[in-house]
Amino acid sequence: MADRLAALYSAHLQSLKERHDRALAETGFDHAVIFAGAQHMIFLDDMPYPFKANPHFKAWLPVVDNPYCFVVYTPGNKPRLVFYQPVDYWNKVADTPAGYWVEHFDIRTIGSAEDARQHFPAGGRAAFIGEWSSEYPGEPNPQPLLDRLHYARTWKTDYEIECMRQANELGARGHRAAEKAFRAGASEYEIHLEYLRAADHTEEELPYGNIIALNENASVLHYMKHDRRRLDGNLFSFLIDAGASVNGYAADITRTYSRRDDEFARLIQAVDAMQQEICAAVKPKVNYPDLHVLAHHKIGDILIRFDFVREIDADGIVQKHISSAFFPHGLGHYIGLQVHDVAGFMADAGGHTIPKPEGHPFLRITRPVEPKMVFTIEPGLYFIDPLLSELRKGENAKYVNWAKVEAFRKFGGIRIEDDVVVTERGIQNLTRDAFGKV
Repeated sequence: MADRLAALYSAHLQSLKERHDRALAETGFDHAVIFAGAQHMIFLDDMPYPFKANPHFKAWLPVVDNPYCFVVYTPGNKPRLVFYQPVDYWNKVADTPAGYWVEHFDIRTIGSAEDARQHFPAGGRAAFIGEWSSEYPGEPNPQPLLDRLHYARTWKTDYEIECMRQANELGARGHRAAEKAFRAGASEYEIHLEYLRAADHTEEELPYGNIIALNENASVLHYMKHDRRRLDGNLFSFLIDAGASVNGYAADITRTYSRRDDEFARLIQAVDAMQQEICAAVKPKVNYPDLHVLAHHKIGDILIRFDFVREIDADGIVQKHISSAFFPHGLGHYIGLQVHDVAGFMADAGGHTIPKPEGHPFLRITRPVEPKMVFTIEPGLYFIDPLLSELRKGENAKYVNWAKVEAFRKFGGIRIEDDVVVTERGIQNLTRDAFGKV
């Protein structure tokens, strides 16, 4: 795995330099100083919060767990890494940099955060990117520069795609173990532990907190509790939204399972099939919002087929926003250095945006699809009490088979999510490929 990344890293770094050269020139800066981030202590305690590196920093190199580091870049010069390595017998300090990437950097080791100042640019105009304080040089996070860098980040390099491919394989291993634990009757907490072991991650290394939702908990879109109780005979369903990270790049995967071979299992199969139909519709020049609306029409078809909604067709279900009560979130989001990666609404590098279609406030991408973009496709169908209650109060309540809906509330809901890379003709599904290997 490391050999594959090593072969791709040099071209990735060259692409990153070219993006920064262009962005710096267009915004009048001579240097970029990119801060990994500071370590923060818990209020009234001597223990730190888990450290998360600035995504702009970890784009340059696979150092994701060491605070007070800087990348200093001046176009035409070898990028400089200011690497924090104090003398400390209370805490484990970072290992000396090693690996395929170190030859590409002028590495300066510092023993204290204050020592970084002597390695910052001495003249010219510097842009500082990251968590800023007055002791640091340059202009903090200039928006015109960030807009250009964020817009360019939409197109992933082969190195970045390979990192996400490997992250999906780790995540798929975790998902396999989680399903096995669910089938054995484990609690949410126990399933979570099995996932961590199989994905070879600590909680701090996860790209986001695992959603491990049994039964009606699946109706809470960002459920994070990890209940320790075993449900035994009252166990009906399982939704898991859990990912993994490789070199700071994320995988984001969701699957849903039924405890029994019942109608809910067939509903899961229907949502899975429609998710694959949406994936098959992805190709260059398609507008992502059109895929989102297509998903709503397909959800409408499923609602009719399973007798949740009656006496209205799929077009009517979408037009009357009935589908939004069962599928309230967006179809997906960009993914990469961040789980919800940047630039989903950007029309150009100048910061102009493309608005969301009316009636779809939670959509995270409004741009046309292009090769080398990586995003998720994650339709869902849920039985969410507050949304159902609102639907029941309105004029569209007459179309809903409330007895059938009530019978399915105990299952919570369904979400199926894959990470896909856009190619010249369609997609490569990193998640399905990963499940095929593990």
